[in-house]
Amino acid sequence: MILRRYTPADCEQILKLFYETVHTVNARDYSPAQLDVWATGKEDAAKWDASLSAHRTLVAIEDGTILGFGDMDDEEGYLDRLYVHKDCQGKGVATAICDALEGGSPAKRFTTHASITARPFFEKRGYRLVRQQTVLRGGLALTNFVMEKQNP
Repeated sequence: MILRRYTPADCEQILKLFYETVHTVNARDYSPAQLDVWATGKEDAAKWDASLSAHRTLVAIEDGTILGFGDMDDEEGYLDRLYVHKDCQGKGVATAICDALEGGSPAKRFTTHASITARPFFEKRGYRLVRQQTVLRGGLALTNFVMEKQNP
């Protein structure tokens, strides 16, 4: 596995990975209706590309296939997205991406909005719970957690 910077050519594969991951990995913690509003399968590729390009975005690749991706706004230390392919869970992909994003950031602290599913991963990385929150998507409530960690 190698980590490299995101390029716009990655966007289509990333959107597919995002949809499949949400609808399989997060299915144990969210209802089918919640999954459908979280990852519709109709995400705006141009908006995603602009956002991923504006942040420091890393992709994990093996044999030409994207295994996972994550992006951080280095100015604020906000880890916006972190998704790993449904077939690559528990293999160190998310850890490698987070290590690289956090290690290369000048931010004094890192924050993220972790899903129910991702919360234990972030807790193991030393993130602390700031608060639980409910966000509305498509009229449905989804629970997530604002978490933070000081940059050592």
